[in-house]
Amino acid sequence: MIPRPAADDAAPYYFTYINQITGDDPLAALEAQLDEPLLSAISEEKSLHRYAPDKWSIRQVLNHVTDTERAFAFRALWFARGFETPLPSYDQTVSAAGARADQVSWAAHVEEFRRVRLATISLFGNLPAEAWTRSGIASDNRFTVRALAYIVPGHFAHHVGVVREKYL
Repeated sequence: MIPRPAADDAAPYYFTYINQITGDDPLAALEAQLDEPLLSAISEEKSLHRYAPDKWSIRQVLNHVTDTERAFAFRALWFARGFETPLPSYDQTVSAAGARADQVSWAAHVEEFRRVRLATISLFGNLPAEAWTRSGIASDNRFTVRALAYIVPGHFAHHVGVVREKYL
């Protein structure tokens, strides 16, 4: 088991995501989310839905989740391997604009999410014990690898909740 992050393992904002995950096994949470029923319940047509004109489509939301997972996984790799150079911020607005997610099919987004998630599971599943407490700076915030392992599935859970509440 991977102990839950302590208050100083990440900035307070990130506990919005960390607290979405119960228990002390973020790897189990990552694996369970691979089969999220919501992803297969959304049609190609519905995936283009926006609940307001200035909001992302469902495709853009899943693209955001996938891109953000990549960023958090890279941070975890960087810190776990002992690199000390701080990492820059990740601007979700820039990422979303560059992705052109509505031009990619829903099926392709779902498959991309699954492939990225499998890579994330491999990364966290193969870390040596001492890597979990290593830390570094990204976006001017301190993160431990342990916190990032909880943030990734928590971020997904947060956005699944948003899609259920506001889009469907």
